[in-house]
Amino acid sequence: MHSNIRSYDYYKLKEDPAIGFERTLSLIKAARAEFANTLLFDNGDAIQGTALSDYQAIVKPLDCADTAAMYKAMNMAGYDAASIGNHEFNYGLPFLAQVTGSRFNVEGMPAVNEQRRCAGPGFPMVLANLFSVKDRQSLYQPYVILDRKFLARDSEGKTINANVRIGVIGFTPPTILSWDKRWLDGKVYTEGVREMAQKYVPEMRAKGADIVVAISHGGLDDAPYEATMENGNYYLAQVPGIDAMLIGHSHQVFPNSASTVAQFNLPGIDKSRGLVHGVPTVMANFWGQHLGVIKLGLRYDGKSWAVDKNKTLVQARAVKNADGSVIAADPAVAPLIETEHQATIAYVKTPIGNTDFRMSSFFADLGDVSALQVINQAQTEYIAAYIKASLPQYAKLPVLSVSSPFKSGFAGGNDYTDVAAGSMSINNAADLYLYPNTVYAVKVNGEDLRRWLETSAQRFSKIDVNRKEAQNLIGNFAGYNFDMFTEKNLNYEIDVTQDAGKRIKNLSYQGKPIAAAQEFIVATNNYRASGGGNFPGLDGSKTIYASPDTNRDVLIQYIKAHRQLSKLQNGSDRSWKFARVSTAGPVTYRSASGKLALAQAAGISNLSVLQQDDGSGRQMSLYQLDLSK
Repeated sequence: MHSNIRSYDYYKLKEDPAIGFERTLSLIKAARAEFANTLLFDNGDAIQGTALSDYQAIVKPLDCADTAAMYKAMNMAGYDAASIGNHEFNYGLPFLAQVTGSRFNVEGMPAVNEQRRCAGPGFPMVLANLFSVKDRQSLYQPYVILDRKFLARDSEGKTINANVRIGVIGFTPPTILSWDKRWLDGKVYTEGVREMAQKYVPEMRAKGADIVVAISHGGLDDAPYEATMENGNYYLAQVPGIDAMLIGHSHQVFPNSASTVAQFNLPGIDKSRGLVHGVPTVMANFWGQHLGVIKLGLRYDGKSWAVDKNKTLVQARAVKNADGSVIAADPAVAPLIETEHQATIAYVKTPIGNTDFRMSSFFADLGDVSALQVINQAQTEYIAAYIKASLPQYAKLPVLSVSSPFKSGFAGGNDYTDVAAGSMSINNAADLYLYPNTVYAVKVNGEDLRRWLETSAQRFSKIDVNRKEAQNLIGNFAGYNFDMFTEKNLNYEIDVTQDAGKRIKNLSYQGKPIAAAQEFIVATNNYRASGGGNFPGLDGSKTIYASPDTNRDVLIQYIKAHRQLSKLQNGSDRSWKFARVSTAGPVTYRSASGKLALAQAAGISNLSVLQQDDGSGRQMSLYQLDLSK
């Protein structure tokens, strides 16, 4: 859910009927009306993701007696259990303990008997693969066994009451230790999802679980198994005794027979029926756009219940209808969080400065820096000032900065940063910098820099110059990992006709080729500096400063200090360009419809509209990029 409770975009300050728990709840109620016996679970990443969640965690932190807005809505909906995603850790362990009504025996927190048990969700939280370094115990109960009385039919077809015991176990990605190292290092450790399932599933069965449901916040990956892998559910499904899997994290829809996503096209996966090694599995997209439904047919052998695979159905049900309309919002949700909603709106409307140009990420993949340069400037200024005051040993090294387009169309034509010229408020800064990361500085050499940029350049597909058919420029590499510099003194080219790892050309600083041993300080965020995105060499060892300040707050303070942003000073310094090549067929790029003028204003003159409507139903156009110009 990522704390999308209302169908509302706090960054653009307008309604967005395609998202929000108030729509998902309508799907939930419809499913409950359809099926006599239901259980409702959440896969994590519930308490982070919107300006509302940041407001409750950072701006005006919740009181111990208050329930987080997302959990208030979930309590009303009557959830049966939930697990913990990676983004639950973004605000630190004390906040997580508070909002989940837990007490953690970890370093840096008071003794357990001195911690208050605060208001939290009214349903059990389960997590089997996270442990405290202090006492080697689980932070949450690894699993829960729910006793439910369901309606059933006996051998004569009569309706009877049946007692069924459902075991629910949860897992989070072990990579949280890198992504939120600043909060978790030395305090907790993880174990592999497969190992913990092998340990606990037989235990759950021994305690009488008729059915075992695995809630695992991760996707599918058939790379050789490692206990630290981010998306281990391909192997989790192979652990005997699991009857259903609820997966997530990668923000996709499964089952989906039309999906071209690599993780759904692996051996042993049936993307039409929703099976992973025979286990019914569902992934329900993100922000409340879908509800995952697994209908398990059960049969009783006189001793216990078992799943009848011939009567099992897996679906991902959308809030958007086939004709493009959306289902009605459940009217009970909005009043429930009206106070929090209005407080968030009032906060994000706080003015901070002005801009004389539009700042957007519609064409950031093609080099438009209008929504990125001011972030890099803010980070550079912040780190340079800190080095001058506190790290004089690095004073002679150039300070650079990278940022990436966090919103690059993954969810359609509305999923882009777009700040209008004129007055700027906090919501605009939140639109420019989406996540509650903190500013980190790393010391790297020229070879590190090249490898960093090579990894970023994986954003692009390899283009075959001789191919006459259309080729998509963008591959499967996430936009939030497309780091780029916006610095006059740093220049490079990206040759998309080359293999990954061999694309960065003519890398120079102040007009001279960058030597492998040449040293730089780069301002980035805690996620990247600590290993997020698997960038070579960025594993935490190169960090020289781990700031307590968020990138967004640093950006806000920069805008406040400079007051008036201009395109010349804050939105036009492009460090990179595509290497020129001629292709036999068209190279295509998808972005929001009707935005060609913005690309041209950013100096991208080699772009044209191929199809005004790309046919996806997501307000996207298909553009053509001429790489020879």
